[in-house]
Amino acid sequence: MKVLGIGNALVDILVQLKDDSLLEKFGLPKGSMTLVDKDMSNYIHIETSGYRKRKASGGSAANTIHGLSHLSTDTAFIGKIGADDLGKFFKKDMKSNGINTILYNSVSDTGRAVAMISPDSERTFATYLGAAVELSAEDLTLDIFTGYQFLYIEGYLVQNKELINKALRLSKKSGLKTCLDLASYNVVDANRTFLHSIINDYVDIVFANEDEARALTGQGPMEAITALSNLCEIAVVKVGSRGSLIKRGKEFIKIDARPAIVKDTTGAGDLYAAGFLYGMGNGLSLENSGKIGSLLASKVIECIGAKMEEVTWEMLRREIRQVKRE
Repeated sequence: MKVLGIGNALVDILVQLKDDSLLEKFGLPKGSMTLVDKDMSNYIHIETSGYRKRKASGGSAANTIHGLSHLSTDTAFIGKIGADDLGKFFKKDMKSNGINTILYNSVSDTGRAVAMISPDSERTFATYLGAAVELSAEDLTLDIFTGYQFLYIEGYLVQNKELINKALRLSKKSGLKTCLDLASYNVVDANRTFLHSIINDYVDIVFANEDEARALTGQGPMEAITALSNLCEIAVVKVGSRGSLIKRGKEFIKIDARPAIVKDTTGAGDLYAAGFLYGMGNGLSLENSGKIGSLLASKVIECIGAKMEEVTWEMLRREIRQVKRE
């Protein structure tokens, strides 16, 4: 099984908030991903200087690829970084985790996402795309897609429709299964018609949370899963603590959420996708693939950020082996 990811190459800067007052000060809707310019990103960085912070390679697709690499999956990631310390950090982190990096260089700063974590564990992103947004359709060639079984695309790329269209065309021409994560409800709301079109024409597996599914279909989870499954082969709608819904044709599965002590929801959807794709790529049923997705999501929300310690991954691999025997 080989999975190719494409997305915004970002470094996540994780900030633990004392309350939500700063979100109001910055004008950021809680739970959303908002694009900001460099000046605003610097302003947020300064205003949160007294808070606990840590950094990690990030971006939605990169997080999913990172998770798959820990499950002994051959992975690669396409993105663009700057010639700066954050760019070096991103590349080193990906390579140290066994991911083949197809990273283009830019004179712009490496993109960064300030992830502000509220006391209730919800996270709000202020994202300065920087060099990441400069990844272009011209950077993609057919040979990059050769030899992979899955292409995983993050919906945040929707700001560059030419890029995402070319990636989808090359994926289809190369015979890959194409997977799309819808990214964020405000992104979906602003690009509803385009997303509906590409899902119908190119996407095999679509991932959405409850808010994203509603933004695209105008419907609640049960109705939305049906609407999405009519557009592509497999639809997944995640409904937080209530678990997830999966539909393929007439086959419908509900997966319960695993018990967890929630510290930070960053990466929950990304790691769910990693687990689900691992299951599908290894010939498991929808139900067992969903169980693995739920398992990974339950563990990543028990830590700060989207990266888990190796000891946690060792435990997860043991549990996954048990699921595979079911």
